[in-house]
Amino acid sequence: MNELPHKDVNEKTAAARVALIGYGIGGAVFHAPLVSSVAGLKLAAIVTRSEEKVTQARRDFPHAEIVGTAEEIFAHPEKYDLVVVCSPNRYHYAQAKAALEAGLNVVIDKPMATSAADCLALVELAKKQNKLLSVFQNRRFDGDLLTVKKILDEKLLGDVVRFESRFDRYRPQPRAGAWRERGSKEDGGGLLFDLGSHLIDQACFLFGQPLDVYCELNTRRAEVETDDDCFIALNFPSGLRAHLWASVMVRMNGPRFKLYGRKGSYEKFGLDPQEDALRAGHRPWTSSWGREEREQWGKMVTDVEGLAVHGKVETVPGCYERFYENIAACLSDPSLVPCVNPEESWRTAKIIEAAYRSATDKVVVSL
Repeated sequence: MNELPHKDVNEKTAAARVALIGYGIGGAVFHAPLVSSVAGLKLAAIVTRSEEKVTQARRDFPHAEIVGTAEEIFAHPEKYDLVVVCSPNRYHYAQAKAALEAGLNVVIDKPMATSAADCLALVELAKKQNKLLSVFQNRRFDGDLLTVKKILDEKLLGDVVRFESRFDRYRPQPRAGAWRERGSKEDGGGLLFDLGSHLIDQACFLFGQPLDVYCELNTRRAEVETDDDCFIALNFPSGLRAHLWASVMVRMNGPRFKLYGRKGSYEKFGLDPQEDALRAGHRPWTSSWGREEREQWGKMVTDVEGLAVHGKVETVPGCYERFYENIAACLSDPSLVPCVNPEESWRTAKIIEAAYRSATDKVVVSL
């Protein structure tokens, strides 16, 4: 992971003013609480029109201005330093483009856009405008992923030959009004866009650019139009293979992560606790933030200088706030780079498009 400057970034300067577009689950549960928890950032405005969401936003963040449309933000760029786009996926490109053209720095909730071409256009526009552009890949800061990265960095399993990662859910009936479950591929709906964006980004974060992709997509529920069960296989130059799953039809969850190395293996069940903590109203900086209970720790079997080792591995504390700490640092010092480079999200978009081709044609697609 890149070094993430985050301490004392705005002690002598005013906090950067943030406008958040969208107050659904992403905006209300993740972005607004995290932005408001980071020194150097100020949640200045929330864009939402739903009467219910307006009431919720005013209750949650009484000092933030409630704005009816994103266009009102773009029309007054002098009032803001950063726009966070957390609207439905189909609006990401247009709203991020408008924000950049207005001279604003931009963070986009994943996926960056619904096509690789649109992602590249945003990357190029941000460079032209000399503005910060990043994508909220918060699951790079899951404690279990950081634990996997530490195991890899310290070569505790020797050369790793296989990586497995999955998001298992059991939701036999789609949620009412859930566009992610009912929306078309063109709208950025379906699990490949939703959870696949995380799974692919995490694999590339750990292992770099894959050589090819194979994908299987299925629609298991009659009420939805897009994929709700997917498998992705990535092949990397080292010979390592990554197998990734996401499904809403799994009632008995498999392991969140598995690593197979020439010296040993690691297995981890359960999800990072930060999302549940945010939903419950908890915030970073508490002593228990991002920490897992001992019974949730993963297990490792390996060899250390001829000595067989078998036991639990304490999970590294998760830290979603580090993303926005890094953004605050980049806004304070433009010479710094965001921890999630937008070109990495363009890469993820290209892999997703190749995965769709693979699933349609039932072939391995070179990248």
